[in-house]
Amino acid sequence: MHDGDRGGWGRGDWGRGDWFGGELFTRGGLPDVEGLLATAYVVRLPMHTRFRGLRERETMIFAGPAGWGEFGPFVEYGDEEAAAWLRAGIEAAYLGPPPPVRAEVEINATVPAVPADEVAAVLARYPGARTAKVKVAEPGQTLADDVERVAAAREVVDRVRVDANGKWTVAEAIAAIAAIGDLEYAEQPCATVEELAEVRREVDVPIAADESIRKASDPLRVVAAEAADIAVVKVAPMGGMRSTVALADAVGLPVVVSSALDSVVGIAAGVAAAAAVGGLERACGLGTGSLFADDVGPGFTPVHGRLTPRWFDADSTLIRPADRLLAPVERDRWWRARLRRAHAVLVREGA
Repeated sequence: MHDGDRGGWGRGDWGRGDWFGGELFTRGGLPDVEGLLATAYVVRLPMHTRFRGLRERETMIFAGPAGWGEFGPFVEYGDEEAAAWLRAGIEAAYLGPPPPVRAEVEINATVPAVPADEVAAVLARYPGARTAKVKVAEPGQTLADDVERVAAAREVVDRVRVDANGKWTVAEAIAAIAAIGDLEYAEQPCATVEELAEVRREVDVPIAADESIRKASDPLRVVAAEAADIAVVKVAPMGGMRSTVALADAVGLPVVVSSALDSVVGIAAGVAAAAAVGGLERACGLGTGSLFADDVGPGFTPVHGRLTPRWFDADSTLIRPADRLLAPVERDRWWRARLRRAHAVLVREGA
């Protein structure tokens, strides 16, 4: 069931706002919603420390003929945005991964907005990683906290990149980047493409775009605006592995494939996409499984800072959520209703 064709799954013309339009599958049509729900589990995964404001990650997984897929858009996302995440899960479950061009994927460690004296313990969960992505601009914290956290990471790894998730103003970003010092890059320092472009003109550190790509109707606008040096792409919000590979081919910038705080099922899709991207030169943000205290299956353990692609077939006994991970009944109902709405969006787009 693994489809070797990289086409037929993309958002179409990146210059238009209909990225998720067009043919839903290269063959076979959109799976019936009842079939998706029949194999679905809603789980709540505990985390070692708070990340993205969460101590637990709710998500849904389901099985298809090609393996397991994940549907885990963050709860604040609307149905139109959630539909892309469902499309990615369906692709994994019904088409499987695209053909790889490499056997391993280098990953970065991910450091939440923890105190500086906790950074070394976080990095110890990423054996062999030479690069760390450090979260900065956390509400309630100061620039001094960010500087200390980055300095603590530099004591352990060779390279540090920071991620502000668009929370700085232009002036704050320029000042913060100067204060933090040497960086591989600063990811999404400000919210808008125009702000990214302004910061990029004023600093020597490379600028990476994340939200300005994955949440944009035209993800290539950052290129036209000369707003970024690096593109961060994520399988779920991009609508699937093949869409991610296609965008990586089209964007004309160095690419970093990252996760969206996925379970091991979503990480499998992320690693598969990274293994299929041509010219991948930087460590990818696919080690976030280390943030979880428990998961729906055995996690991807880095060896010398690298992950090997692995796929979970539909009959895999490795993916069986333990009772302790199942979400409460009311949350299960909420996610099932959400999947129905996202599925309806895909039906409309297919029509």
